[in-house]
Amino acid sequence: MDLGLAGRNALVCASSRGLGRACATALAGAGARVVINGQDEERLARVRDEIAAETGAEVIAVAADVSSPVGRAALVAALPQVDILVNNNGGPPPRDFRAIDHDGLIAGVEANMIAPIQLIQAVIDGMIERRFGRIVNVTSASVKAPRAGLDLSSGARAGLTGFVAGVARSVAHANVTINNLLPGSFDTDRITALVANTAKQSGRDPAEVRRASEEAIPAKRFGSPAEFGAACAFLCSAQAGYITGQSLLIDGGAFPGVM
Repeated sequence: MDLGLAGRNALVCASSRGLGRACATALAGAGARVVINGQDEERLARVRDEIAAETGAEVIAVAADVSSPVGRAALVAALPQVDILVNNNGGPPPRDFRAIDHDGLIAGVEANMIAPIQLIQAVIDGMIERRFGRIVNVTSASVKAPRAGLDLSSGARAGLTGFVAGVARSVAHANVTINNLLPGSFDTDRITALVANTAKQSGRDPAEVRRASEEAIPAKRFGSPAEFGAACAFLCSAQAGYITGQSLLIDGGAFPGVM
């Protein structure tokens, strides 16, 4: 399917690895010019070259902390205009909610709620003027099915989900959409860290924890980042203009509900 993204400008936050990289790769493969982002300059340059070689697209690397105002300004300035914004950022490490101090609370909300909102504020008026915009927020399955230990991540991302719900309805008339992707367990560095943390706390072997985690998913496996990137690219496509204000759970059937 031609996604109608040739020549579009895409900004993908936290995209030097994992699901962010998968989204950037899928958008580049669909013909978009893509800004990728991370804080490790050496890794970022390598990923830029790899995506460009794989897709033939123009890929721009911006080393910046998306959680900071300076970093967000640098990302927006890297493109003449932003047609597609994929908000993504790492979540705080798992911990008991009692152990999160005031500064930790503020940092978690800044990274997973305030940063994406302020990026949306920076680009949305231009999207409205041009009558095209696609915004995808990468949140988490824990927004829908919270997990103890991920309370700060779940809370901040749920706050973002609630904030953009009304915004999405206010800009839909201009062919600007805002949707959320809720990843379950995907085979990334993040899931490796969560498995290691569970293994450490339970005294079990990480390989055993991983097998048990996969067995608990109806699909009997972790998702591949490429699957996630493809879903992101579709929500950013010309064909997805009638989909807005939605939260798409991608978890291999792990959530045991119908809504």
